[in-house]
Amino acid sequence: MTTDTEAFLADVMPRWSAADVALHNGDATPRFDLWSHDDPVTLFGAALSASGWDDVSAVFRHLEDEFSDCTHADIELVAAGASGDLAYTVTYEHTSASVRGEPRTYTLRSTQVYRREDGVWKVVHRHGDTPPSGDLEESVTR
Repeated sequence: MTTDTEAFLADVMPRWSAADVALHNGDATPRFDLWSHDDPVTLFGAALSASGWDDVSAVFRHLEDEFSDCTHADIELVAAGASGDLAYTVTYEHTSASVRGEPRTYTLRSTQVYRREDGVWKVVHRHGDTPPSGDLEESVTR
């Protein structure tokens, strides 16, 4: 028997992984599909933050112009849970892509909160940042 958390992860992780690769190749469209467009929606990003779908989507449009040439994207799941219509994930995101044309390899740690809307899990909050020194050997390589 599948638990609520297992069913949530089976649905969300492949969509999130595909959206992450697409964004790092300069296409935010799959990320728009992954996120709720119904407020409240919040983003505490590693570089940019926003509140409300209009501002959050503008951040994603900006990011798709910043990223290109993704060569590696791995989402390392640390913890997750789902109950009713709310869920969360805690991860390390390991990425190699070009940022403004410069190849970069970096790790972000992220926490995302999800709400089930019309039977579909949607992100309603994200907090992503660089791990403090000591969490990982090298969180950002330039």
